[in-house]
Amino acid sequence: MKYAQQYLLSAIQIMQQFDGSMPLAAFLKKHFSENKKFGSKDRKNIAHLCYAYSRIGNAGKSLPIEDRFKIALFLVNETVDSWDLLYNENWLSQWSKFVDTKLNFIKTIYSEFDSNDIFPFSKALSQHIDASNFSISHVIQPDVFLRLRPGKYDAVRKQIKTADIPFTVISDHCFALHNSVKIDTVVTIDRDVVVQDKSSQRIAELFAKVETDKTKAIQLWDCCAASGGKTILARDFFGVMDMTVSDIRSSILHNLKARFERAGIKNFESLTTDLSKPNPQKPTGKFDLIMADVPCSGSGTWGRTPEQLSLFKESKIAEYIALQKSIVSNIVSSLTPNGYLLYSTCSVFKAENEDQKDFILSSFPSLKLVEEKYLIGYDNKADTMYAALFRKQ
Repeated sequence: MKYAQQYLLSAIQIMQQFDGSMPLAAFLKKHFSENKKFGSKDRKNIAHLCYAYSRIGNAGKSLPIEDRFKIALFLVNETVDSWDLLYNENWLSQWSKFVDTKLNFIKTIYSEFDSNDIFPFSKALSQHIDASNFSISHVIQPDVFLRLRPGKYDAVRKQIKTADIPFTVISDHCFALHNSVKIDTVVTIDRDVVVQDKSSQRIAELFAKVETDKTKAIQLWDCCAASGGKTILARDFFGVMDMTVSDIRSSILHNLKARFERAGIKNFESLTTDLSKPNPQKPTGKFDLIMADVPCSGSGTWGRTPEQLSLFKESKIAEYIALQKSIVSNIVSSLTPNGYLLYSTCSVFKAENEDQKDFILSSFPSLKLVEEKYLIGYDNKADTMYAALFRKQ
């Protein structure tokens, strides 16, 4: 690549300025807006370098920044593409699509580079997470996953094949595509497919444990609804239900309403409320299923926001723990007898998951654990989540 060295110098300058006060994507957008000299190809290549650099987290932190950039690009790219001018023949001869092969080569040059340092919070991990594999997974960009809505398999498959877009069929309701694909130009988002991580889709495995009365609609409250992806999943799984969604952010609920309209969901209640506060406003009535996808560290999704690998402060976990406990404590009373609470996070930290399960069981004796599981995604280019289903006795 003719301008590889200039792209590298620009990326180094950007990452030296980046302080984490905003997401990396927003910072890059702002930087390029203020520096009009960069064309679209320039922006794409510089952004790729910045994200690659972010993906090695704290590994090799003592090395010169230019060396770390070269290591990162070497690990992230399966092929050298047009970056060959940045490397000598020794590096180029070792280029491989296998990360382990490249890591072994890097160790021969930089003995201080340890892939276990990519994710620097291994002591806080759940024992269900393979610390080494999870750390290494961050150098691999996650896929985009589509959840096909009921009855849409054939039509969506045909549309994607007609557009000549490579994809992998995960199941009869899930396709995987490369992250760079602009799928919204091919299929109708929310009406035909929902863009939803594979592990997030697997929340339905817990839905399958919910015993329902087939003669009446389920009363569902998604209390931390955010963009509403899991609510749409619940609707597609259970069918007709009386739905209530709430969130602390009114702007999020505004966007959610537009999304529900695209998804063909018309009858639902919404409420803006802060469930972490004492005596918060809550929806009236009782619910057969309360979904609490609580605010968390997001540590199971840092493959999509890799800047968090070096920006996140472990002290923040305690803040999330307190927030999660407050939310759960405020919603349990809204369960019907024999109702279900589905607690979930996109975290890999024990304190946000198993420890919170123990808190729920000890604090609310009427709740019994039905099932808990880690929805592992780091071995197949997906996020990693935790979910625990409780039933009120």
